[in-house]
Amino acid sequence: MAFSRLLFCLASFIACAVAAPRAVPEGWSLHRRADPDAVLPLKFTLAQSNLHNLDAYLLDVADPRSPNYGKHWTPAKVAETFRPSKETVDTVHSWLVEEAGIDTHKIRLSQKGDVVHLDLTVAEAESLLGAEYFVYRHGEDGKEHVGCHQGYTLPERVSKHIDFVWPTTHLGSTSLLRRDAGVSTVPGFGRVSGAPKIPVGDVSALAAEGCDTAATIDCLRGLYKYDHTLVSGDKNSVAVAEFSNEVYRPSDLDLFFKTYAPDQVGHIPETISIAGGDPTVSGDLGESTLDIELVMGLLGAGQNLSLYQIGQAASSSVFLDPLLGAVDGSYCELEGVSNQGLSDCGNKPTVNVVSISYHFNPDVIDPTISPIVQRECTEIGKLSLTGMTFIASSGDGGVGYSQSGFCQLANGTLQAGNPKGAFLGQLPASCPYVTAVGATSVAPNNTVDDPEIATTRFPSGGGFSNNFPRPTWQDDAVTNYLDNFGPNYAENIFNRSGRAYPDVAANGWPLVIAESGQFVKSGGTSASAPIFAAIVTAVNDARIAAGKSPVGWINPALYSSGFANAYNDVTKGTNPGCSTQGFNAAPGWDPVTGLGTPNFPELLAAFLALP
Repeated sequence: MAFSRLLFCLASFIACAVAAPRAVPEGWSLHRRADPDAVLPLKFTLAQSNLHNLDAYLLDVADPRSPNYGKHWTPAKVAETFRPSKETVDTVHSWLVEEAGIDTHKIRLSQKGDVVHLDLTVAEAESLLGAEYFVYRHGEDGKEHVGCHQGYTLPERVSKHIDFVWPTTHLGSTSLLRRDAGVSTVPGFGRVSGAPKIPVGDVSALAAEGCDTAATIDCLRGLYKYDHTLVSGDKNSVAVAEFSNEVYRPSDLDLFFKTYAPDQVGHIPETISIAGGDPTVSGDLGESTLDIELVMGLLGAGQNLSLYQIGQAASSSVFLDPLLGAVDGSYCELEGVSNQGLSDCGNKPTVNVVSISYHFNPDVIDPTISPIVQRECTEIGKLSLTGMTFIASSGDGGVGYSQSGFCQLANGTLQAGNPKGAFLGQLPASCPYVTAVGATSVAPNNTVDDPEIATTRFPSGGGFSNNFPRPTWQDDAVTNYLDNFGPNYAENIFNRSGRAYPDVAANGWPLVIAESGQFVKSGGTSASAPIFAAIVTAVNDARIAAGKSPVGWINPALYSSGFANAYNDVTKGTNPGCSTQGFNAAPGWDPVTGLGTPNFPELLAAFLALP
């Protein structure tokens, strides 16, 4: 196939850029050749303008030293700034019409000018892209997807104007992995177990237990010195994002609230349905219940919680695309075109803080995945310019990917079972515009007045990105760790120059929640993320009441000198994986618990001191 693509380039008398071929992805099988007469809706995602300035734009509104701190952009300004250039649009259009002979009426530009849509037959698409299209079938659920895993070609002068073409080498996400108790599905890798879940026979007996064996809402308030009365009301907003069949039951919320947050009895989150998401259908109660009870229980009455419920209709979409497209019309496709399952386009409200307790892909360099996750991370950065804060759990696999412990072997393949190999990060936690949260626990026989340790019930996810370089705002903290506390692993074990995570941590075991009509002890970094999201929401509440903006992208501030006292440093524990002990917790930032857990009064004071 590589030879035939070369012949295609030579026959066209043009230089070509080739999307590298690869084996059929794990979990998929090549079912048959695609029908040459079937209509294939192609999507050309155009290169955006000014992306090289994104970090500078963000630091201008997020660096505590900037005179423009907190002066977030309007969505219209963001869309206009990053809109693909006229040169990009004209180059792609010229190629399609003048060189490929496509009827100009078939070419449609998205409403924001960043995507070109084109309906061609499979035979026409193969001729245009020098590709061979097949139908693939997923082994878990039998879903079928059209693509060309062997690669495709673009003229070299055109390739720099196109980020990627869909559908081609990437076969989409058929499932998601959450990080709490129970059993979940890793895209392409099958079923794996998460953090454990232990039933509680007599909830009244928990009062006699310590926070080391039963972490209740009161334990969290004590650990992080959280005592805040909400005052900003509807001016503030927070959401949890739940995917596919992850749902909750109001009766479980009330059971939990009656014991731990009486003022929330009868309250449920406001559902924001995306791609037909419905939290009332039959499904898995674990993750959504955990997220909702922790956020609403910790914040108490006075703050509405939104629930981004992303339905199964979006399950074949790319990672976070359904959520990002729903809140930002400049990101999603032309109305009426849904080849990627994005049925909602810019018609859903944004919130100040969103918590994501899922990961969607290992942070591995892959020509079929990297451009997509980099584009999604960029979109998170653009939304952060408008004042949104994205928070994600760092994973429960230590330095490996997922609870099954996937590591990268010397030949580049991924293997489960924590084999000896290179460490793998988690997406979206490793995106620098996301605040990644690791997990801690109260040490045995300790109290809320003692320092926590890295959780030992499961290894808290952390490490270094392969797709994203280390940002300048964490240089000092990460260099201090690598120089003074870092393990002496071979150079090829982890990417020392990559974005380091997690940024912070919060309690991840054993959280007491109510699920399926009973109390259970549960956890995971999927619990730590909504806890920290609630803390940031309370900070926003105080800033809004003081006439200031929400905090937006918080990472540069978190690592700045003004926040040195805003954390409870965690110095004990490791996050083993890939046949190693992983990394060690240490004074200051470390790849196990980040900067530490929040000291709410100090964190609040530091943010209130900013403009």
